[in-house]
Amino acid sequence: MDSLLPRLDGASPWIEAALEALADGGATAVRIEALAKRLGVTKGGFYWHFRDRADLLARVLESWKDGRIVALGAAIGPRGDESPRDCLIRLFVRHLEKPNLRSLALELAIRDWARADGAAALTVEAVDANRMARVSAVFEAAGFTEPEARRRARLFYAMLFGQALVSKVPADDPVDRTARDCVDLLMGGADWAA
Repeated sequence: MDSLLPRLDGASPWIEAALEALADGGATAVRIEALAKRLGVTKGGFYWHFRDRADLLARVLESWKDGRIVALGAAIGPRGDESPRDCLIRLFVRHLEKPNLRSLALELAIRDWARADGAAALTVEAVDANRMARVSAVFEAAGFTEPEARRRARLFYAMLFGQALVSKVPADDPVDRTARDCVDLLMGGADWAA
């Protein structure tokens, strides 16, 4: 099973198990007894790390948020003299070539949870704001105004997540070509005849 969270302290296995349960069955699947069984420990050990289920859920959201922000920060930084266009293509290719289906399942579960829970909604908003700010900065570096960069950043994420939800890129359609086409559409310079 791929880890969704690095093991940082004694609470981390509980948080990781909660993230796995969340990805598998949504917020209602995050139950103390089920997590203890998944971890092969007694339920009493839970209370050494958390006050209650609400405390666990708050820490799950914080861990997910921090993980998404760190991952994007590591991924989006330009490499050497990479242009903004090339940076966006690299990000797109990274997500198309090696889709992380567990991470996508977790993202969808948290977004579903956020529709009914204020704390989850605030966490999703914080992650989205960070994503939009970082990708908007790339579009601004390409010469777009701030409002136009924000609009294009939102479309970039819609394309990226949409592609992950729709299907894998067909074998006869190279991933780098799909990435270039999507980025070129957003940058306004697609060469569709090529």
